[in-house]
Amino acid sequence: MFVSFFPKPKLFFISAALWAALVVLLWYFGGEGLGAMFGMPPAAPGTPPIIGISVFWSGPFLWFYIYFALSVALFYGFWSRFSPHPWQRWSILGTALILFITYFQVQVSVAINNWYGPFWDLIQAIISGKDVPASDVYWEVMTFMGIAGVAVVVSALTVFLVSHYVFRWRTAMNNFYVANWPKLRHIEGAAQRVQEDSMRFSTIMETLGGNLIDSIMTLIAFTPLLIKLSEHITALPLVGAVPHPLVLAAIAWAIFGTVLLAVVGVKLPGLQFRNQRVEAAYRKELVYGEDHIERAQPIALSELFDNVRRNYFRMYFHYVYFNVFRFLYLQVNNVFSLILIVPSLVAHTITLGLLNQISNAFSQVTSSFQYLVNSWPTIIELLSIYKRLRAFEAALEGEPLPGIDQRYVEGRVAATDHF
Repeated sequence: MFVSFFPKPKLFFISAALWAALVVLLWYFGGEGLGAMFGMPPAAPGTPPIIGISVFWSGPFLWFYIYFALSVALFYGFWSRFSPHPWQRWSILGTALILFITYFQVQVSVAINNWYGPFWDLIQAIISGKDVPASDVYWEVMTFMGIAGVAVVVSALTVFLVSHYVFRWRTAMNNFYVANWPKLRHIEGAAQRVQEDSMRFSTIMETLGGNLIDSIMTLIAFTPLLIKLSEHITALPLVGAVPHPLVLAAIAWAIFGTVLLAVVGVKLPGLQFRNQRVEAAYRKELVYGEDHIERAQPIALSELFDNVRRNYFRMYFHYVYFNVFRFLYLQVNNVFSLILIVPSLVAHTITLGLLNQISNAFSQVTSSFQYLVNSWPTIIELLSIYKRLRAFEAALEGEPLPGIDQRYVEGRVAATDHF
């Protein structure tokens, strides 16, 4: 799954995490200020944010682009010499490009959040009866359209890049499995694992990995903004005055949701894994029946399909209460930030612009902290696919197969001898 696409996966991912942590620390402890030596200084403290698309080619942004490119080049140069890999351009440079695009998309969200303040304050001024020229409103709308235009172009290019990235990963896995096919062909559902499971694994990994990166980038970008906006919220309902109330509330709410769904969904990964097993057994018997009249008899097919039905019905039952808790949590989440803002809202300590900025920033931070909550059904599916592929690869590493795979291999050998 990983060795086919990444050089020395365990060491690679550890080094990538350490290198990422190092360059982030260097950025915040001096690297950001180095841009001043090249005419790209960071924004001075207290400077109002730039509103509009010009922020993306401002000095601080340009310096970050250069800093990121240099960091990636050094990392790629090391691995290309230390452990050359046929897929290193996609696995290293492709991953780095996806990281950068994700960061850029988060900055687009920050730019839109900064636009909320002056725009909604302008709307509030109009509602309160102040004389505001229509051209001012149109200008703010055009400013938003400029930012949105950048978001559209970047999103379209992201989909194109990620589609190629996922297919390259699937190609690497396919080539690896095909090269070792003589050792794998006797495993249950071998054809499905090579063709379908490898495709689903790479696709889901891209989705979950992209969402995880997006969540981390969003936290990095929006948490300082939420801390700043917390100055306008004096207290939380039932809790009272606490430092950085919005950030603490976001963390507590996300932890609660994650623990809740992890507890109520504990049985689901095993059921998904079992479901793939019984489906594969039923499908395999049908395939044998195409070539051998003795196979796929009604009694055998009926028994295999009964296994499929029982497993599905068990999954349906467990998903009922899981989805009740999940959907209830997500519905409450829609109004949770508003509940926190109500005391300050009725006390007239925040404007309409601040209300929208706080709501959006809080939503961005809570969504990032709720990564496991939002991704739990996909994680369940990934775990079941990983179990199938991991058992598949056990044959290559000389490890004992799971009991169900051993029974399948023994049964297949017996059937082959019979024919």
